[in-house]
Amino acid sequence: MQPRTSSRPAVAFRLLSMAALLAILGACAPGALPPPPAAGLPSAEDAAATGRYVGGPVALQCAPFARALSGVDLRGPAADWWQKAEARYARSSRPAVGAVLAFRRTSRLPDGHAAVVSGVISQRTILVTQANWVAGRVTEDMPVLDVSPANDWSAVRVWWPPSGQMGIRHYPTWGFILPDRPISRDGLEASTREVMRVSSSE
Repeated sequence: MQPRTSSRPAVAFRLLSMAALLAILGACAPGALPPPPAAGLPSAEDAAATGRYVGGPVALQCAPFARALSGVDLRGPAADWWQKAEARYARSSRPAVGAVLAFRRTSRLPDGHAAVVSGVISQRTILVTQANWVAGRVTEDMPVLDVSPANDWSAVRVWWPPSGQMGIRHYPTWGFILPDRPISRDGLEASTREVMRVSSSE
């Protein structure tokens, strides 16, 4: 099921004195607005090293990509993975490299979203490698910030590469689904392009 897409003009924020654009999105690809700077996130100078595009545009959904990269063998919409993982995979409210961060359904994410943790920066900041958050692209090491009141990763903000800033929207998440066999950061980086090739044919 394709998610709903939207395009909105730039919105002026009085307190920020800046403009933001809401991007046109594809499946598993919500729009984002740039927020004020947040603690623990890469600076503007470091933005070039975060949220890198991998290869060129690809017709690739988030779920098959996350499945192939993580080894978490679940099917169907990403929003249903948390329930399907019960009794099959360990689930956690704490991130780990190689785990799948499962996003809940929202009006902007009718099928949810799945992203693979590629780095843990702090208790509230991780990096993810994922497909189709930016429509038709794979990004690696994209920052995600825990904004949940209980620090349990039940709500996040996600870096938006087109603007080079953290998106202002809060997205509800289920938590992290852990693969049977842990994957190293180097392993994820080494296999991303091959996984793109394989999962795009599914």
